[in-house]
Amino acid sequence: MKLNDLRDNPGASKERIRVGRGIGSGKGKTGGRGVKGQKSRSGVAIKAYEGGQMSLYRRLPKRGFVNIFAKDLNELSLGRVQKAIDAGKLDAKSPVTIEALVAAGVISKPREGVKLLGGSELTTKKVAFEVYAATKGAREAVEKAGGTIKILGETPSADAS
Repeated sequence: MKLNDLRDNPGASKERIRVGRGIGSGKGKTGGRGVKGQKSRSGVAIKAYEGGQMSLYRRLPKRGFVNIFAKDLNELSLGRVQKAIDAGKLDAKSPVTIEALVAAGVISKPREGVKLLGGSELTTKKVAFEVYAATKGAREAVEKAGGTIKILGETPSADAS
């Protein structure tokens, strides 16, 4: 067998029918599109129309919603902060802010703030955090280690005056 002898099986592929090439061709004049109307024009596709059958996107149930006011926060665990301090990337004596975290490479981009998550111990003493939000466990762990958390996201309540 030679490369120049390779051929498809007879009938394996059909030739394309050229439409709109005279009435005698059988596909002339309207080119198999019927007569008039939106579907006979070029460049028109009726999206999601299934011939009168209820379209798929209407048959499926709707679920949930998207909160347009939600903040896009970086979630950061205390364990990750502790690793960065141990590695010498973060200075435990200066406050841990979003700018310091980005500079240390702990988070990649600032987004709208940092939420501090608990779940692990903080062994470094007296670390000051300035974050948008923190979980209850994270607050307890930082205070237990002798550190402080300044929450930037909280607004003073109206009845506190």
